[in-house]
Amino acid sequence: MTHNAWPIDIDVLAPFLLAVALIELTPGPNMGWLAMLSLMRGRMAGAAAVAGVTLGLAIWMVASAFGLTEALVIWPWLYQLVRWSGVAFLLWLAWDAWKGSASTANPVAETNAVASGLGQAFGRGLVGNLLNPKAAVFYVALLPTFIRPDHASPLVQALGLGTLHLLVAAAVHGLIVVGAAGAGARMLTDVQAPWVRATAALGLLAVALWMAWETQA
Repeated sequence: MTHNAWPIDIDVLAPFLLAVALIELTPGPNMGWLAMLSLMRGRMAGAAAVAGVTLGLAIWMVASAFGLTEALVIWPWLYQLVRWSGVAFLLWLAWDAWKGSASTANPVAETNAVASGLGQAFGRGLVGNLLNPKAAVFYVALLPTFIRPDHASPLVQALGLGTLHLLVAAAVHGLIVVGAAGAGARMLTDVQAPWVRATAALGLLAVALWMAWETQA
């Protein structure tokens, strides 16, 4: 069976996987926020956030496959809107981490708070990634370079390669969550928690500033 019988050129798979692994391992908004969240709230909150981040990436992928992300190239102001909205969202997360949250001794309230916290983590992961210009740039600039005209349609290739990217991103983000949650379980005590929240807030502030600098057009 020749290579062009495959929907995706198998010769591009290894360099594509290497490229997306390096991209996901590069410090960025997702990595910083997931680490801080898992450190403060544990593995379940981190896993919920990874699900939200992955869904956000999937939305970018589908939009790119159907050519919708070209709007970011056609209208630079739209890219800037996404960029600065993402920075503002990270700054808000930093402020929220700085404030912390009041604990409660009511078991029913605690159960509701856990469920609410997981939904909140999922929603913030989704919104944060939809406002992440790094994800947009990946699908606009890098993904098309791995699509070959002598294979399946560009739509099929984009969706196939994009799915591989989602799997790699979810794996990397999952490792970050496990590592940070493990560290948090050892660090978080009644005395240390305020210090950890302050560190998380400063870390998110640094990520927001980095994002504003790194995503300049």
